[in-house]
Formats: sequence, structure tokens, C-alpha cells
Amino acid sequence: MVRDTARGSLTTEVFSDLASVEALWRGLEADPAVLATPYQRFDWVSAYARAEPGTDVRVLVVRDASGRPQVLIPCHVTREHGLRVARVVGAKHANYHMPVFASRAAASLQPADLAEQLRAAARGAGIDAYAFSHQPRFWDGAANPLCFRSEPSPSDAYGLLLGPDAESTVRRVFSGDARKKLRSKEKKLVETFGPVAYRVARTDAEVTAYLDAFYAQKASRFAAMGIPNPYADAAVRAFIAAGAGRDARSDAPAIEVAALVATESGRVFAVFAGAVDAARYSGMMTSFDQDPSVGRSSPGDLLLQSLVRDQAERGRRALDLGVGEARYKTNTCDETIELGEVTIPVTLRGRIFALKAVGTARLKRRIKRDPRLSALVTRLRRWRAAP
Repeated sequence: MVRDTARGSLTTEVFSDLASVEALWRGLEADPAVLATPYQRFDWVSAYARAEPGTDVRVLVVRDASGRPQVLIPCHVTREHGLRVARVVGAKHANYHMPVFASRAAASLQPADLAEQLRAAARGAGIDAYAFSHQPRFWDGAANPLCFRSEPSPSDAYGLLLGPDAESTVRRVFSGDARKKLRSKEKKLVETFGPVAYRVARTDAEVTAYLDAFYAQKASRFAAMGIPNPYADAAVRAFIAAGAGRDARSDAPAIEVAALVATESGRVFAVFAGAVDAARYSGMMTSFDQDPSVGRSSPGDLLLQSLVRDQAERGRRALDLGVGEARYKTNTCDETIELGEVTIPVTLRGRIFALKAVGTARLKRRIKRDPRLSALVTRLRRWRAAP
């Protein structure tokens, strides 16, 4: 029934600015039936777009026969090798690039029907191809139709479900031995620096203080690794500041920043920031103080344990630590979130682009999954970055 209705009656609108679609978008977000990731919240996308002057935004809204919005996809169009390519807004800062589905029924649209709607919209907008990376194959138990026949992403993401009881969740995620070790490490940190506390930024001043510590810690880390620091970019910092700002219009910022701090001196030992909505915290970035006197107390692990407890206490149902392999992710999470790379060609040149994109995705995945190749690429990057 869904398939027959979709083929004959779906229509797609293309909006060229965020303001014209804001009310519709926020209405979808507020509906309990919505199926979406925190990275497609209006506030998150608009923060990113504001920080990138000249961003050519296109918001696609697919409607059913009654005119009700079923799917919303925020894109930015770039010119790449003479082609106009549409990508979901967020670039590498978004762990997931899934559309906003009005409901689970909307997510059950036939993949071919959704792809045809996107192609029809692209022809009118002069788009040669869509390149949608980091598409979850499943989200909250529902299949993502856009991920049908996708190419596996180079890396997957890692997450966990949060239970209604915070302490039970912490005991499930962190073993008794792990919790004992963390208590011992926290005790040593307190002996050296005085009382410490887990804090969530509630004011713009706290946002600024925690982000400043994050940037300093990351700069030290990247310098030690001999690789470029992506957070040195003013546009990136502007985006994060805008997303984490305490906007009076919203009960929750698009990006939530938490830190482990010394209560007497204000020294920040570790920082975690993530995209949030009512149901999920999705880790975007983390850092910790590189001072050996701090590092031996594993401040990042201490902060993560408090973060898990806090998110469960506040009623969020899930927490994930984003895309990419890391020890702390596999030790903490019990779910692998499989991701796909989706390319939808529209023109002949777009088909050529799609073939190249598939080959690139396969090469990246092979490198990521082979420790020897991954190590070689890391050494080459350090060599290129060296003065």
C-alpha cells in the first residue's frame, strides 16, 4: 500500500534558505513520532550554515498525497571538479547524515521511490549527484531507505542504550573492576588538585571556558602527533560556539558541552561535547589535559563515566561515541552502528562521479580495516605535516 501510494503521489519541494522552512522543520522535530538524529536538528544545521558564509543550502521536503511532509533532507551544494554535488549539511562534524523522517511509516517508503523524488528535485536545482555519507543502516530499530544498496562506510559508529535507572546503567557499562580503578584514580586527582566535579555548561561563560580548554588540549595533542589541527579553523570554532550557545529560544542547545573540573581553581581536566536531542547524546569531540600529573588519573574515562550517569538521569534513552575506532569506544559501548555511503547520480557526469566515489569508499575502508595500511597512512600524514 505504501509503495503504490508513493509512486503516484509523492511530491518534493526544494527550499533555498533555512528561514522559509524553519517552522515546518521545528514542527517535525517536536512530533514524538519523528525519526531523526541530533545532527539534523534545525538548530544544529543552522549553526553550521551560519559559520560557513556562502553555503549554498537546499532543503528537500518530500510530501505525501495529502501534502503532509514525510521526509526532510538538509543539503549544501558544492562545485567539485565542475560538478554540482549535494551533501547533507554537516561535513565531518556530523556523525550521521540521515534524513528527518516524520514517522516510522515515512521511513518505510520504497528506496526507489525516494531516490526518484531526489533525482526529480535535482534536475530542477541543477544538481549532478547526491553524495550522502555516514548513513545509518538502521536507526532506533527502523531501516533507513536511503541506505538501500549503499557502500559500507570506512568506519562504523559505537553506541549504547541507557536504562531508566542511572546507577544500574553505569554498573552495566563499567565493570566492577573498572569502577574500582576509576575511584582510585579520582582519589589521586583530588589529592593533587583538590576537589573535582562533573559540570555541564549552563551559561555562555561556561561554554567559552570549557571550549577554550578543549582547543588548548587538542592543539597540544595534535602537535605531539605531528598532524594538522582542524580546530584551529575560525569557521569551525564559530560553528561549535553557535551550536553550544545558550539560546533563549531553545531548552537545549544543539551541542552540549561537559567537563571535569577542579572546583577550587577552575582547571579543566577533560572535555566532552556532543550533539543532543530529547532522546540521545551523540559524542562529537573529546579532549583531556596532556600534563602527565593529570593524564595518569585518566580524566577522560572519569568524565565519560559521569557523562553516562548524567545522560541516563536526565532521561535520554541512548548515547553514542561517534564514528571511528578507539579503545574507549569499544570498552564502553555495546552496539555497533553500521553506516553506509550513498551516491545517487542524476546526470551522466554524476554517474562518473558515483563510480569514483564508490572506489574511494572501498579504498578508505580497506585502509581503515588493515592496521598495517592504517599505520602507513598515519606516518605519511605526519611526514607531510612536518615543517
